[in-house]
Amino acid sequence: MGKLFGTDGIRGIVGENLTAELAYRVGQAVTQVLTEEKGAPPLITIGMDTRISSDMLEGALIAGITSVGGDVMPLGTIPTPAVAYLTIKVEADAGVVISASHNPFEHNGIKVFNSRGYKLSDALEERVEAKILSPDPMPIKKGGDIGKRIHGMKNLKYEYIKHLAATVQDDLGGLRVLIDCANGAAAATAPDLFAGFEIEADFIHKKPNGVNINLQCGSTHLDSLAAMVTAGRYDLGIAFDGDADRCLMIDEKGNVVDGDKTMAVCGLSMRDQGLLTGRTIVGTVMSNLGLHEFCNKNNIRLICTPVGDRNVLEKMLEFGYRIGGEQSGHTIFTDYATTGDGQLTALQFLQVLKRSGRPASELASICPTYPQTLINVELANQPGLKEAVMASQELQEAIRREEEALGGDGRVLVRPSGTEPLVRVMVEAKTVQQAEECAGRLAELVKTLKI
Repeated sequence: MGKLFGTDGIRGIVGENLTAELAYRVGQAVTQVLTEEKGAPPLITIGMDTRISSDMLEGALIAGITSVGGDVMPLGTIPTPAVAYLTIKVEADAGVVISASHNPFEHNGIKVFNSRGYKLSDALEERVEAKILSPDPMPIKKGGDIGKRIHGMKNLKYEYIKHLAATVQDDLGGLRVLIDCANGAAAATAPDLFAGFEIEADFIHKKPNGVNINLQCGSTHLDSLAAMVTAGRYDLGIAFDGDADRCLMIDEKGNVVDGDKTMAVCGLSMRDQGLLTGRTIVGTVMSNLGLHEFCNKNNIRLICTPVGDRNVLEKMLEFGYRIGGEQSGHTIFTDYATTGDGQLTALQFLQVLKRSGRPASELASICPTYPQTLINVELANQPGLKEAVMASQELQEAIRREEEALGGDGRVLVRPSGTEPLVRVMVEAKTVQQAEECAGRLAELVKTLKI
């Protein structure tokens, strides 16, 4: 792992470790590497979420890109998967997303897609990072060699909306849904997207003001959506995160339909249609034991990768698998997208829901959920601290003892966050009490370790 790039690009708190100066340098470095690869100045798209800092970072990136000869196509406020799709559509050389996904508004991030809509390879990220960190100045262009900003591109979002709508073959009429846009990028596309179907769709948290993105709303705060779904007797609640690349849902009884259940429902439908390549779903080590149980019962193979949608996608592309994702709501349908897409996921689930004629609670019940406790242990933001904690022999011994105590009826997963100064402690067990007590002991140990 490099000094700047984490598992999902460059992340940080704006004004502290993510600044306009850094964004300017990132724009220059990305353009330089792409110029070396292409042998000519590149065309780069840029999209962003609704954070107050996104405009500032966009301006710095555009200045950096054009200063070394690259051309820029700003897409405005738009979901992350839309940037990936439109980068391919307009035949750009790369796409840049300004977003920190589900994190609070003070955070932001920069990640880069290549010309095929996939995240940059580790090798290219390392070359970009080397240029950013190098003390050498970038070769600034002059005169007619300065790059251009291409105007009038914000309406391209309708090409993305049209693409999503085309993935649905069925009439969705008769369904009533409540959609939480997280005061994020989905607010720019979801109302237009769902207006194209004969479906009764109401929206909440679709008025971003720069500082309310993910604030007690969206896929990380489902309580208000659940309450409104049951009170309003909706068929389904749909929650996106800040950049709309993930989707969690609420059934008509107010229960969460997470990424594992979504994959089970859609994967089984694909299997029945002969569309589930290798009869395989790709999950991660965080996938609930219930998904394992579902797959075993339905003669479906579950392959688990390390956490991160990049790891899931790499496995899917390697073997041609067509559905995969994470419990947290990143679901990838490779027939239609090169990355996780919350709105696409919602449409695919709604299509299965309508075909089934059953309520969402019954549909999702095919995948049980084992009690799971997740504790995020905050650490000081010091280089190497997460790695030192994970390397602790005392911690590893404690994990082994807890796993033995759970026997074969549970599991323990302790891992560092790829984007934040956190260590995540996850425990699954037969009972909530077992999971909470085990996770609590391990979390307390992580807090008190002397590194």
